[in-house]
Amino acid sequence: MRSWLPLLLCFMLTSAPLHAELRIFTCEPEWAALAGELAGDKADIFTATTAQQDVHYIHARPSLIARLRRADLVVCTGADLEIGWLPLLLRRSSNANVLPGAVGNFAASSYVKMLEKPKTLDRSEGDMHPGGNPHIHLDPRNIVPIAKALSERLASLDADNAASYRANAADFLQRWEKALQTWDQRKTGLKGMPIVVYHDAWIYLNHWLGLKQLAELEPKPGIPPTSSHLSSVLSLMKQQPARAIIYAPYQDAHAVQWLNKKTGIAELQLPFTVGGNPQAKDLFTLFDSTLDLLLGVSD
Repeated sequence: MRSWLPLLLCFMLTSAPLHAELRIFTCEPEWAALAGELAGDKADIFTATTAQQDVHYIHARPSLIARLRRADLVVCTGADLEIGWLPLLLRRSSNANVLPGAVGNFAASSYVKMLEKPKTLDRSEGDMHPGGNPHIHLDPRNIVPIAKALSERLASLDADNAASYRANAADFLQRWEKALQTWDQRKTGLKGMPIVVYHDAWIYLNHWLGLKQLAELEPKPGIPPTSSHLSSVLSLMKQQPARAIIYAPYQDAHAVQWLNKKTGIAELQLPFTVGGNPQAKDLFTLFDSTLDLLLGVSD
């Protein structure tokens, strides 16, 4: 029996992977897509939400706690976007390596300039975010500093594969800069286009494209549309017609359809994140599809 022991040990050493995969827990599909670009086959990547879910309102399911308990890195937006569920998951996971402040906790919003920071905090004004509007991924220029920071975080957690992460980042950023140039050429016809939005989640897209947001269907952020508020939006549209009513896949279309029937303004569901429509398969096609749809109603 003992004569087999050296052979068995040799087999175990040669058949086992040289480096265990990093286990990455992401809060949103956009960060899962970015982590995939940077980590390649060096990581097992899980995302807690889909494009069909409102990330503000996620249940702290036991399966998510189990995922966090095993995670080496948590990648989320931050800026209180996940305030309703992520802190609870982190506490229950008992994984000190991914708590805020630890090297295993990455908040993408820490690496970009935040827009719409409220001067005063008043919960009666709806779903307010003290750090600013958290939907930072909708300006593709924000992806650049986030990708650089995330690749370095991966390298610090997995030094053996640091060169691979940095090479992937260099390749991704080269392709991204080329895509940005193409998008900049395509977006010129959208500057100043008037829009109405369901929820004030598009500020970074507006900032990038120069869209003119006239109104929101929600009377206050996170408060469902009311009859009185919709009537006021309708009155505004008679004076200042918009080109499109923009909403995300997870939002109720009833108010959008009502305003469309009253005004003839185009309904426009944008993908919002990766997976939001069949075309938005990754970060590149997310913005390709977004521009295609907007340009389709711009004339």
